[in-house]
Amino acid sequence: MATKRMNVLVYSGALTQEAWRANPNLMLSSGNGSTIESVRHCLYTLRRLLSPNYAVIPVTGDMLIKEPWTASCAALVFPGGADQGYCRTLNGDGNRRIRQFVERGGTYIGFCAGGYYGSKRCEFEVGDKLMEVVGDRELAFYPGVARGCAFPGFVYHSEKGARAADLKVDKTVLSSGAVPSVFKSYYNGGCVFVDAPKFKDQGVEVLASYTEPIAVDPGEGSAAVVYCKVGQGAALLTGPHPEFVFLGKPADDWSLTKPRFAAGNLESKSDVPGFSEVIRTLAVDEKHRMDFVKACLTKLGLTVSDEQNVPSLSYMHLSSSNPTETADVLSSLSHLIEKDERSEEYFKDENDTFHIIRPSTWRMVDLATALPAQTDGDEMVDQLDGSSDRIVDYNTVTKHIIVHDDDYPESKSTPYFNHQAFYANLHHYQSQLPGASNFGAHLLYGEVVTSTNTLLEKNTKLLRNLPQGFTATATVQVAGRGRGSNVWVSPPGSLMFSTVIRHPMAQMQIAPVVFVQYLAAMAIVQGIKSYDGRHYKDLPIKLKWPNDIFALDPAKAKENGGDENENYTKIGGILVNSHYNSKEYIAVCGIGLNTANAAPTTSLNQLTQFLPRDVEPFTLEKLLARILTVFDDLYARFLVTGFDEVMEKMYYEHWLHMDQIVTLEAEGGQRARIKGITRDYGLLIAEELGWEDRETGKRWTLQSDANSFDFFKGLVKAGAGTERTLGRARTPLLAKYVILRWSNRVEFRAGGWREKV
Repeated sequence: MATKRMNVLVYSGALTQEAWRANPNLMLSSGNGSTIESVRHCLYTLRRLLSPNYAVIPVTGDMLIKEPWTASCAALVFPGGADQGYCRTLNGDGNRRIRQFVERGGTYIGFCAGGYYGSKRCEFEVGDKLMEVVGDRELAFYPGVARGCAFPGFVYHSEKGARAADLKVDKTVLSSGAVPSVFKSYYNGGCVFVDAPKFKDQGVEVLASYTEPIAVDPGEGSAAVVYCKVGQGAALLTGPHPEFVFLGKPADDWSLTKPRFAAGNLESKSDVPGFSEVIRTLAVDEKHRMDFVKACLTKLGLTVSDEQNVPSLSYMHLSSSNPTETADVLSSLSHLIEKDERSEEYFKDENDTFHIIRPSTWRMVDLATALPAQTDGDEMVDQLDGSSDRIVDYNTVTKHIIVHDDDYPESKSTPYFNHQAFYANLHHYQSQLPGASNFGAHLLYGEVVTSTNTLLEKNTKLLRNLPQGFTATATVQVAGRGRGSNVWVSPPGSLMFSTVIRHPMAQMQIAPVVFVQYLAAMAIVQGIKSYDGRHYKDLPIKLKWPNDIFALDPAKAKENGGDENENYTKIGGILVNSHYNSKEYIAVCGIGLNTANAAPTTSLNQLTQFLPRDVEPFTLEKLLARILTVFDDLYARFLVTGFDEVMEKMYYEHWLHMDQIVTLEAEGGQRARIKGITRDYGLLIAEELGWEDRETGKRWTLQSDANSFDFFKGLVKAGAGTERTLGRARTPLLAKYVILRWSNRVEFRAGGWREKV
């Protein structure tokens, strides 16, 4: 059974993951195709229309070439820019993967340059010696020629050729939702799809056509947007930019409607006569354009959500199990905090700037009407307040932390998280496990945050001064992070938190830090099953190697019958990142778990129907307290015993894989039986099978990040571009030096940890 497709990937134009880490927003004009502005418009519009059903995230060239993204991807999007950059990065292996992805049921969306790139042949400004681009393209979703520019005047990195193009919609092929007959779209350098009506018998449908005279030969028709059936999948290609957003702001205030990026990249528009009128025209027609985009996405099989504003970041609240101990957390940060001319307290870290608000200050202001955050200068950042649709660069927004050092936050300031209930349950569970006293003792909560993992792991000054078990949690994440190229979808109702674990260097021999992810997985399952005595012990929850949480999908169980493994679906994931110093590894363990939300897969509260008696639904506060205390208890035991037989038995108790027969792709399709994980570094153990599936005595040990485990297909794949760990069993000596890329920050080699390159 196929993995549910949850991600919509937007190609960012950054070639490598290293470039991404250097600039997490991926807004790099890197010469690899896409432009800053086009990527931002894609991300904003698609998130606006597809969240929370899909995670809309930027990806890099090497991710598309090397990582196992296809199984969880619903659509791959190529924004505007210059398609020659796409060719340089992806010709060959990259394009083969993309083509196979679409043929096997995936979706490709190409806006402007992405439309040229998705056609069989590109003809751009033929005869212009400076700008001419002519050549065949490998993807060839549209079987004809993409010819441009459709309208004259195009200049790279300029609005001189921009216009509000009139488009006529063929409503006979777009029948879903409120579809306009005509609409206006931003255009700047796009193509016309030559002779598109002639390719109808090859699965091509013209969704919209230009109504104005075309500057190049369009052949039959004047196709501006085409739908192409490709194998089991489909491609949507456009010449104009229907995804660009112009939301009715004043025509002369382009800075508010343009996606935000560094001021140095902004180009003056004073030399572009009439451009303000283009913006005004597009703003007036915004609804019609968005209705067209919705209809296109629906035709592609994507689930379009009720349109919502992208939420603004909220204030965060710092509290402690013992409120007076909140002052200790602040004291550990005192050397980082500086005061401005108004005696307001700030500290600037690697990724974010934090504003510390003391109780005497915040009680004097109405938090509901507090001003948006400001950047380092005096310029106001475009925070969204529910009445605005401006686009936000969240990394420039100052993060406000309200300190609670004499009581817990009141419900009126945190209406979606009851701190009283959380700490009451934490105290109750800690009384049952006397050794569990650290995890959750200090809590940072925000209703809307970027990412709990990013807030902790990307701000190293903050991280290095936080106590053991410090936890950050949120109701909504707007930039959630996941393993590889995946992002955990975080609609309200999912439990999201990140916990700081300071792991002593001296314990590495008996308790290797790589097992933190396994402990977290065990804590989640045990925490769920012991949520309220034994009432929840029979919930169908299991572990998928190395660190995913799976649950029996009610819809699949009803359709296919029974508690078979193939009826399980992912409801949670774990991401562990680590820093280190001379004495310890400082790990941030991030967890996302569908609790009360049905989308995008299923959730814990939907699973209670499998229990023999009615039970109360899970609450986020109580579940967080339970998982943290179990995690704390498991970790304390692990420091003493390591991953011993008892721990191993606990892990296997809820494992999906014991004795599963798999195929090892890198060994020529060799069949093997999964036997467990190694107790030294948590590698997956696979025993070779010979005649009649008898074990031959040969063994493989497989590391998680160099291999992907397609559970439903029983296929273990070697990750492209990584060191192979599939192969003959290593000797005990060599096994010690296997690369364990369990985090995004450090990796283990012979001789110790080092920064990844």
